[in-house]
Formats: sequence, C-alpha cells, structure tokens
Amino acid sequence: MTVMAEHTARASQMTVEEFEEIAKAAEKLNDTVRFEFINGRIGAKGVPDGDHNEMVGWLLERCIQSGNGLRPYTSDLGLEVDEYRSGRARPDLAFAPAGSFAGQGDWADPDPLVMIVEVTSYDSDTNRRDRQDKPAAYAVVGIPVYLLIDRDACTLTVYSDPSSHGYRDIHSVEFGARVTLPKPVGIELDTEELKNYVR
Repeated sequence: MTVMAEHTARASQMTVEEFEEIAKAAEKLNDTVRFEFINGRIGAKGVPDGDHNEMVGWLLERCIQSGNGLRPYTSDLGLEVDEYRSGRARPDLAFAPAGSFAGQGDWADPDPLVMIVEVTSYDSDTNRRDRQDKPAAYAVVGIPVYLLIDRDACTLTVYSDPSSHGYRDIHSVEFGARVTLPKPVGIELDTEELKNYVR
C-alpha cells in the first residue's frame, strides 16, 4: 500500500498536521494537483481546464469592474475551514479586502473573506466536494457568500447568510439569467456568457 493510499484509508483519523505534511510533499512532486482536507477526508483538485479558467476570468472581470474594492485571490490561497478550522481548502477564487492575508502562512484564517467561488470539475468527486462539503465548511467559518458555478447543471448558485448549520439562503439561476450577489459583494451578474463554456 502506498503512503498516500494508507493515509487516505485512515483519513477520518488523520490530523490536520499530518494532512499539511502530506499535501506539501505531494504538491512539490506534482504541481498539477492540489490537495484539500474537508470533513475529515482528503480530496484532490486537478488543474483547471480552459472552460473552467474562462469562467473564473469572467467573474474576475465583473468583480473588478464593479469597483467594490475587493481584491481577488486565486486557487493558491489555502484556507483553514470546517468546524474548529480543522479542514483545509483551496477555493478557485476568493474575495477579501486588500492586505487580508499579509503575514499568514500556507493555510490562512478565512475571517476576512467576503466571497468564495468554486467552479465544478468534470470528476466523480465534484458532487460531494463542491455541492455538499464545501458549502457546509464555508458556512461554519462564516464566509458571507459562497458562489458555485455548476457546469453540469448549467447553473450559478448563490449561498448566503451563513450559520453553524449551513447557509440559510440558497438561490440558483440557469446560465443566461441575471443574479445579484448580496452584500457585502453587492454586484449584479449577467450569466449569458457562461453558456459558451460548457460541454
């Protein structure tokens, strides 16, 4: 049994420190995968494809044009999430006031975050990871807005009003509709362009 398989098999018993050690070593060897540790399980995020990158770029452009003063942070940002901050996530995109993560290490405190964005992948783990585990983990640490761009369902889902039991407000629209992201983000998005980036 490989070291990774052994740790994966006993992930429910793994400590955060063990995960961080494994993730750091694995990411040095293979920069095409990023590891996360949510809800006691190790997950791997592959390198985004072109359509994924176009969706992230589309949202980045809209948010910067809005002038809301939030700084975007890319998937290199590691976050302490989950109950008791015992999880580790690397969102596709995150927004916070400038300077929010200065002086922090590989896994940052999520308190300054205003919005987290995930774009679904075409893998078997995306349902559990992006639609179940991550909304729960992000809500528990109080991230005001979680935006899920779902390429399988061709929907954009806005999660807001976080609590220790999950997000209390969940609103989905099909690609092509307009949606307003609640404050503190406070921008309106026309999602028509997203139709160009699905299979």
